[in-house]
Amino acid sequence: MNMQPPPFGKNGDIEAGNSQLYPNMLENPQLRWAFIRKVYVILSLQLLLTVAVAAVVVAVHPIAEFIVSTTAGLAIYVVLAILPFIILCPLYFYQKKHPVNLLLLGLFTISISFTLGLACSFRSGEVILEAAILTAVVAVSLTLYTFWAAKRGHDFNFLGPFLFAATLVLMVFGLIQFLFPLGKLSVMIYGCLAAIIFSGYIIYDTDNLIKRFTYDDYIWASVSLYLDIINLFTALLTILGVADG
Repeated sequence: MNMQPPPFGKNGDIEAGNSQLYPNMLENPQLRWAFIRKVYVILSLQLLLTVAVAAVVVAVHPIAEFIVSTTAGLAIYVVLAILPFIILCPLYFYQKKHPVNLLLLGLFTISISFTLGLACSFRSGEVILEAAILTAVVAVSLTLYTFWAAKRGHDFNFLGPFLFAATLVLMVFGLIQFLFPLGKLSVMIYGCLAAIIFSGYIIYDTDNLIKRFTYDDYIWASVSLYLDIINLFTALLTILGVADG
């Protein structure tokens, strides 16, 4: 009997979800690939919504002018800046309850998109475009690298404690910078540290997506990767904004 070789190598067609993502994988690869595709579809929709909302905020100049020139606008900005943190609590507890999880996810994404749009309103179009291109290149490259490394048996779970500690340092640094501004150099250093830290988070959360998130954690996995990408974009926007200014 003439046996035909399987497509795309001995492990089968990767697109069909038959390829193991890492050595000694015990779970069904097809189920894990389906979960990963689901997460990236949700993440793509979040990013598209973010681009749409932020573009409207940037294009409609009276929105930014109202926020920065009136007390009511400043109050709205503060509420919108705090709102994502408030939504995260019920989103965590209802992440597996449909359709409440999708509704909370939509509100979470819109609130972040609005504040991101306000941040972009005070940057030039060239800086925004450069930050967006760099973010896309870094995010895609690190994602592909993590899948490649996992395939060869590398594990990035050890990054968790280091990233947590680095995030605490970044928060304290930001608080000091807010209370006692140290100039453009410190802002540049802050942006560079943030870019490095959230690049590490992309690797860490992608590794969790491949190995550790359960199939019911698709909402939280999407939120984790979304925040990594948005924070990376914000950090790059800060760096390029200081360089441009």
